[in-house]
Amino acid sequence: MKQAIEMPEVMQCQAKKCAYNVDSTCHARAITVGDMQKHLCDTMMMMSGQHTQRKEIAGVGACRSTNCVHNEDWECQATGINVALSGGQASCGTFAAR
Repeated sequence: MKQAIEMPEVMQCQAKKCAYNVDSTCHARAITVGDMQKHLCDTMMMMSGQHTQRKEIAGVGACRSTNCVHNEDWECQATGINVALSGGQASCGTFAAR
């Protein structure tokens, strides 16, 4: 069974070596944003050459960053997010502390 649910869209992703990144756009089905400390994209999968063939743009399926103003009941309520790359790690660039 497939479910159609609204999720904030991943508007842009800087993790170019991630398997889900094609032309700075995330094509995972949905991503999970990590814990309070680093807000990492837990879905990032580093690949050197092979990238997904999916055409749909990713949504934010879950967010564990409970100290973000956009987090409500473990889900992101932002209109959309950007995934930033810092020190080789992808993180939510839309994170805003409460």
